[in-house]
Amino acid sequence: MESKERYWITVVSKDHSKRGVAGGFMQANHGKPGALKKLHINDWVIFYSPKVTYEGDQKLQAFTAIGQVSENEVYQHKMSENFIPYRRNVQYYPCKETPFIPLIPQMEFIKDKRAWGYHFRFGFFEIGKTDFELIRSRMLDSNH
Repeated sequence: MESKERYWITVVSKDHSKRGVAGGFMQANHGKPGALKKLHINDWVIFYSPKVTYEGDQKLQAFTAIGQVSENEVYQHKMSENFIPYRRNVQYYPCKETPFIPLIPQMEFIKDKRAWGYHFRFGFFEIGKTDFELIRSRMLDSNH
């Protein structure tokens, strides 16, 4: 039985998304395992960064990374004594940072264009192939 790839958006500051890209992993929802368990090998994940840094308040509102889940395992990684987040390995692709605001009118998953930020409040959600292809076409060259 062939599994169908799915398409996800996760919300993470740009500095944290860059750390994931450099290490070949992703974390979601402050290191909790729930979102990561929904993923399967070859699912695509797009990283939306509302801010430049986690601690800061400089807005970014752009897609900053894109990749595919590369392994089945959800594992924990000790970052400090009190923080041992769950991770999932991801194969990232070189991409262009892509502002989100210009894409809002074309996004099918956003029903009320004035309340576009609503979905992002959940930190992790699935989108359809049409929306994914539009975002991917802006982020990647045509080889991926």
